Amino acid sequence: MPQAMKWWGWGLEGIEFTHEDKPQLAGFIRERIGLDITTATAKPARFEDLGVPEPTLPEALGDALRAAVGAEHVSVDPLDRVIHARGKSIRDLIRTRRADLPRVPDAVLRPGTEDEVAAVLAAALEHDAVVIPFGGGSSISGSIEPPAEETRPVLSVDMSRLDRVLAIDPASRLARVQAGVYGPELEQQLGAQGFTMGHFPDSFTHSTLGGWIATRSSGMQSDRYGDVADITKGLRVVTPTGTLVVQPNPTMSTGPSIREMVLGSEGRLGIITEATVQVRRLPAERTILGYLFPTFAAGLAAMEEIAASEYTPSVTRVSDAPETQFSFATRKASTLLDTVQSKALQLFLKKRKGYDLEQMCLSFIGYEGSPEHVKAQRKGVGRIVGRHGGLCIGASPGVLYDQKKFDTPYIRDFLLDRGAAADVSETAMPWSKLQAVHTAVTAAGHGAFAQLGVQGYLMCHLSHSYHAGACLYFTFAFPPSPGGDMLAEYDVVKQAIQQAFVDNGATLSHHHAVGTEHAQWLQEDISAPGVRLLGALFDGTDPGRNLNPGKIV
Repeated sequence: MPQAMKWWGWGLEGIEFTHEDKPQLAGFIRERIGLDITTATAKPARFEDLGVPEPTLPEALGDALRAAVGAEHVSVDPLDRVIHARGKSIRDLIRTRRADLPRVPDAVLRPGTEDEVAAVLAAALEHDAVVIPFGGGSSISGSIEPPAEETRPVLSVDMSRLDRVLAIDPASRLARVQAGVYGPELEQQLGAQGFTMGHFPDSFTHSTLGGWIATRSSGMQSDRYGDVADITKGLRVVTPTGTLVVQPNPTMSTGPSIREMVLGSEGRLGIITEATVQVRRLPAERTILGYLFPTFAAGLAAMEEIAASEYTPSVTRVSDAPETQFSFATRKASTLLDTVQSKALQLFLKKRKGYDLEQMCLSFIGYEGSPEHVKAQRKGVGRIVGRHGGLCIGASPGVLYDQKKFDTPYIRDFLLDRGAAADVSETAMPWSKLQAVHTAVTAAGHGAFAQLGVQGYLMCHLSHSYHAGACLYFTFAFPPSPGGDMLAEYDVVKQAIQQAFVDNGATLSHHHAVGTEHAQWLQEDISAPGVRLLGALFDGTDPGRNLNPGKIV
């Protein structure tokens, strides 16, 4: 069973972000947000000081749960309960570090079969308990926290024992997989038989298949493999009225899509126990190349043309100028040769290509398939990049990106230790609105910084391309104002950015889900009738509000 993440931060104990091997980073952050990162100034509360409340687990319910999964798989351990009490949003981290506990689950259950999941849900319904499915706990949208006002027993159903690939149909390229499997284990089991699902979200090492489905996750290679909504073909879900089965047929005309209702449902409709997902043969060749563009607008135009072309990269990513400058500042100590090459490249870009280095943007484009296919894709995409003033700078940046792609969330803990808040907001919109959304969100974020009187930093990248549009992924960081409350000031910035999304025709989230963090913008996104439809669906499925109440609607 995978090791649980830290109760106070992202990832595993002993793994953390450091600036010490990045000689430019401290000066960059001092200049951009006025923060000294060379010394930690804050730390989480001690676990002993949290004051974890005693569990409220009626004897009859406890007996039923132990009968359902076995006494050894019913945990009332304080640390286990705290780990399962909330996700890893910046709000979660700030509150946990302050020893501000929410309503903590009264027990953590670890069923090992679908029948045991059904028995747990039956016991919960009989005793009017709240059930919250738990994958890896990586949610940053408030999707797994019990409502603070909840007085009923709260049960966290940890799915980590359901972690196997059950069968692969090689002809159909479909795999039956238990929902509790973590990303690395899933790819290891598939890879042993020559397949991959190709789904690699930032949270890959600490999230599960069931969690991806429940939040409509997207991965770094979704350009080629699709989002989890595209990948998921069949489902088994334990609901209050029995086990829901969605057959993995390629398409169907059976009324409104039940599969789509489950996707993104965040535990409101039941507990996902199994999915049938599309898989592909492991590619013979895989490479990610680095590119430079003279401006973000040029990079966006190139990505739009690539999406409209016959070429199918696995990754299309381009950072705006602020994110590019941050990326360069996180480079490790360079050799003399690297320095010479970098200076030579800068001279070439300025004199021969006419780049303004302050506006220059870094991009990554990935290719997979047979050597012949990759060669043809690289050549064709290269022509498009060239038409927009772009330049390929080789595989080295792509190798570094590939190695570090799952490390970014650790930076939030690092900054919190130094008294600053950092978070992300992502959205999607049609190609025709992309530049306008970027401009509006940038203005809104900087307006919020000015309102608070803080020195903040806001950066963005295009992370996923589609036929009709793309995802823009924003990251922001700031130290609070003198005497200011970090959480209250964070809300000002976060709300300004999210409001700019919906005001400009973008969605409230591309892949981080609704949870409680984004619920206030739901009606502006899907309209009042849409909210009523969802409410009716949840109320009809779960009239007692036992299944993860308070999320989405």
